[in-house]
Amino acid sequence: MSKGFYKNRRLKSFIFLSACFFVAFIPHAFNIENFFYVILILSFVIVFYGLIVISRNVKRNNVVNIVSRRISNTELPMLDILVAARDEENVIARLVERLFSLDYPTNKLNIYIIDDGSSDKTPLILDRLARQYDKLKVISRSPNAGGGKSGALNYALKFTHGEWLLVLDADAELKQDSLIRLFSFVEEGDWSAVQLRKSVTNVSKNFLTSCQSMEMAMDAIFQYGRLSVAGVSELRGNGQLIKKETLLACGSFNEDTVTDDLDLSLRLLLSKSRIGILWDPPVMEEAVENLNALLAQRQRWAEGGLQRFFDYGDQLFTKIDNLQKFDLTYFFILQYALPIISIFDLFLSIALLDLPIYWPISFTAFMLSGIAFWYGSSCKSEVPVLQKSNFLMVFVSVFYLSHWFLVIPWVTIKMSIFPKKILWRKTIHTGV
Repeated sequence: MSKGFYKNRRLKSFIFLSACFFVAFIPHAFNIENFFYVILILSFVIVFYGLIVISRNVKRNNVVNIVSRRISNTELPMLDILVAARDEENVIARLVERLFSLDYPTNKLNIYIIDDGSSDKTPLILDRLARQYDKLKVISRSPNAGGGKSGALNYALKFTHGEWLLVLDADAELKQDSLIRLFSFVEEGDWSAVQLRKSVTNVSKNFLTSCQSMEMAMDAIFQYGRLSVAGVSELRGNGQLIKKETLLACGSFNEDTVTDDLDLSLRLLLSKSRIGILWDPPVMEEAVENLNALLAQRQRWAEGGLQRFFDYGDQLFTKIDNLQKFDLTYFFILQYALPIISIFDLFLSIALLDLPIYWPISFTAFMLSGIAFWYGSSCKSEVPVLQKSNFLMVFVSVFYLSHWFLVIPWVTIKMSIFPKKILWRKTIHTGV
């Protein structure tokens, strides 16, 4: 798409921020009779749909890891694995070694590592690995090539020959039979893309990594439920499988967004392409281990999440069915509008010596998250979500989610005020 397609993001951010402010301001400024009962009704609707979405996982949990037929080697398609790597000296050798140990016919598997302008020892390590593994294909880009991860992946597409593409991060870990089981799932569901459930390798490192592990499980619970109810699901960057012709038909990876996975998810939805969600086997990755890294990561996710709705919002009103519109509206309000409205509501309450008005909806959102946290942590899983799950851990993890009520308003304000320069913030992988 042209650069002009994205030029109104700043204006749309300001309009969205202003709308959230007025939604919070009007009940405080005008004594609207029975308005609190309207809030309670909305809270009931949120609970009702949220519980329906979560409950759909009961069926998945009962049949987890059961496939009617294991796909044979002769039926397996040509697969290209793509990894965009910049300054990944801590993990890149381990990744390559593991990829070449996966169960998959060697004549049907190509592994591409894109050295995206690394300034550390990554190029030297890849040079050594290329001599060790004849089938390893290393693609190099200059540091100022632009486009971030999307640019690196798009550049690599011209070298690929497979029918399917599997995009991994440099810290990814897969089980040895993951690829074969993945394509057995594809064959059964006739999916255009599949997202492996993400799990955490350093789950017991500290409080933040444990919370992120539960958060990933919660996300998978909602993802599977939304797919079952409304046919809406999303890619998550690491561990995403997509048919190459489908990707090309959607315009490849968007280099004008900071979250290519979320952007591509909406374009796939608009093109009627189905994204399957596979609980097991998962793709494992490192969780960030400190608060600064977490907030930097979440700001990028928040910005990319809003960008896609600003970019494709008009198409979403015309090209998807009503249930999908409801689902997207529901989760847009909970994920993006509610945190901003709640912050404005709190500030107005303090300034006007009034009581907060929207707290029942916030309470409802946290309650649903807590249920999904607990259920996701207790589901049968090949990789434990927590070393030891208990009610206290679920409670503090729900409290941990409150950081979104700071990140979303802050990111929206920045998007509304400052001219945007696309910046891809790198998540540091330690390899420990």
